[in-house]
Amino acid sequence: MTFIAAEPRPFQPGTTGWTARDLDDPEIERQWFSGRYEIVEGVLTTMAAAYFPGGNATANVIVAVKEHLKHRGLPGRFAVELDIVVDETRISRADAAMLLPADVVRQEQAARNAGRSNSRRTRILVPPTLIIESVSPGHELHDERTKRRWYAEFGVPNYWIVDAYELSFLCLVLRDGSYLDDAVGHGDEAIRPSLFPGLVLSLKEIWES
Repeated sequence: MTFIAAEPRPFQPGTTGWTARDLDDPEIERQWFSGRYEIVEGVLTTMAAAYFPGGNATANVIVAVKEHLKHRGLPGRFAVELDIVVDETRISRADAAMLLPADVVRQEQAARNAGRSNSRRTRILVPPTLIIESVSPGHELHDERTKRRWYAEFGVPNYWIVDAYELSFLCLVLRDGSYLDDAVGHGDEAIRPSLFPGLVLSLKEIWES
């Protein structure tokens, strides 16, 4: 009897049936990292283009928060462009996320439970304390509706949506499984997210620095 090897799975955006487990294949993972992709309800999806204003605003937010934490001697580590495994058929590429020490402990435990030998090379498997998404023009609903629902279901306690084009900043806090407005600002206003008592974010500096 002759056995015919299965054809390699084509890495093609728009195809269905994708799961987080597929990224364990080294060739699939190589192609994943060569671009900007997400898995949306099992569909391999190309992410929206990233433009300078949105990336700059996100960077400015991270700097402001890190300076605030450093001044008060508080912990908190940020990373950008990281994969969040919401569940097997939903992988989000978050613009930024912050992990507290307790998050790191939970991530390491989740990695062990998943059979990962190196937790430092494992996608995020637990809800970070904070996720920040920067809105891309023409793809507003992905951040404002889809990811808002995903992160609420995942249990992310704080979700911030930064829109450098409409000059709006929305801080959401999770309460009883749903997000509620925590701090909202537009234009040159200043906002005070409850996650970081004493922090005042000048939106003018977020957009223009």
